[in-house]
Amino acid sequence: MKRSLTVLLLIIGASAVASCACRSASPQTLQANSSPAVSVSEQTTQTTNTNAPEQTTNAPAKAICSLTAAQLPDLSGIRLGMTAEQVLALFSGSSEDAELRASLARPASQFGVTSFIIKPDKYKSKEKFAGINQITFTLLDGRVLSFSAGYDGPEWPHVDKFVAKFSEGKNLPTADAWEAYAGMDTQLKVLKCVDAEIRVFAGGPGGNLNYVLMRDVAADRKLKERRTKAREKAAPEAKP
Repeated sequence: MKRSLTVLLLIIGASAVASCACRSASPQTLQANSSPAVSVSEQTTQTTNTNAPEQTTNAPAKAICSLTAAQLPDLSGIRLGMTAEQVLALFSGSSEDAELRASLARPASQFGVTSFIIKPDKYKSKEKFAGINQITFTLLDGRVLSFSAGYDGPEWPHVDKFVAKFSEGKNLPTADAWEAYAGMDTQLKVLKCVDAEIRVFAGGPGGNLNYVLMRDVAADRKLKERRTKAREKAAPEAKP
């Protein structure tokens, strides 16, 4: 009799434990069934991609800029497509600058790229480039592919103010037609034209990181094609 009672109590106890386990598992099961299908890592990736600059730069332009690289306004005489000698002619005394000449004497890369930096304050024509501390030039096949002018300031409350100042007297769309960079909406704007683009950035203490960059997109595409072909040629042939 005692043995039968003991067995009965064990059966009842086991049933109670099982019932408790089922009740404990129920909230977890409900949470699993109600959780979103996208994993945490995928959500992080989606958030990152949403804020990626590439999406902004590839988005349709707010307004069409019909200017070509040759038609873009100059920066105190500097234009895309110029030769190094034409650039030096704008800076009186630069042709005698030994450091600059040494930079220009360096051979082009295997893709035809050369570069040099000019600091206007070193030359007699610095008044034409007031406020600009240096200009970096990149050339492809001896022609200016892009140039970036760095400014000493001022500190702009919004990049639109810098765009408006830079656009004065130039045949360019107003600031609201330029594309803002995602995450840098108040600092960086891009104007995409037919085969060229202009970037204006406002930032840094006192505006010491301000810059204007002009780039020949068609020439840059040619450079990228050369690099792609070189990578493909260097890659080992696939085995059959």
